[in-house]
Amino acid sequence: MQKPRIVLKIGSSNLCNGEAIDDGQINAVANLISEIKTRFDVILVSSGAVASGYTRVQIDKSTLQNKQALASIGQPLLMESYRKAFDRFNIPTAQILLAGHDFDSRKSTAFARSTIDALLANNALPIINENDAIATSEIIFGDNDRLSAHAAYYFGAKLLAILSDIDGYFDKNPHTDSTAKLLPQVHTIPKDALSQSHTPHSNFATGGIVTKLMAADFLLQRHCMMFLSHGRKLEVLKNFLLHNTQDSGTLFCPADSQGLQELYAFKQKA
Repeated sequence: MQKPRIVLKIGSSNLCNGEAIDDGQINAVANLISEIKTRFDVILVSSGAVASGYTRVQIDKSTLQNKQALASIGQPLLMESYRKAFDRFNIPTAQILLAGHDFDSRKSTAFARSTIDALLANNALPIINENDAIATSEIIFGDNDRLSAHAAYYFGAKLLAILSDIDGYFDKNPHTDSTAKLLPQVHTIPKDALSQSHTPHSNFATGGIVTKLMAADFLLQRHCMMFLSHGRKLEVLKNFLLHNTQDSGTLFCPADSQGLQELYAFKQKA
């Protein structure tokens, strides 16, 4: 029986420990995915190529050319870290590099989905990253948030789960306002929230809450869902997906959907 499909995106802020890749975190993510895969087909969208490259060559990260060079160095290193982590669970890992323009072509999108379908059918884990070595605006603004939303929609996932450096979406900026409250469920994204400046908190992150809201807005308009939670609190996502409970995090879902119940109803139908 075919399992429902989800996309899991993890950002640089959750893969980097200071100036180096955090192998302990990669192992923790592998543990989580190995459990999730018992009930869902998982596509992983992973940042971290630039950070991986910087562990070998310490050059100025502020220029686009140097970021592209670091991504070229770091992408195979990042994939090797994932390979080692998932070998423990006998889960093959597969690299897929995409850019925004790949979704502009129906043919390219169809080819990519066919590849992903074949990988999932054989218990492999597709690991998607932006093709940073030749990317332009994507490497500066996206941090894979919007790419992961496109992957979720075009590759047949019901849910995008983003692991970030915050607990979810707040009514105010939690970094500057102690009265900020976490919003457990959001149905619409205000237009002014989508036009704010990007505010990444990591040396290697290029996104921020705005790119995550853009991803959520893209999916909401297509009657899909997104769950945002903290990448260092993996039990939140585990409980959400496997135990039908929401301890923290924010679920972005259409107003006429049933949220968690709809995800589980989709699971039962698959």
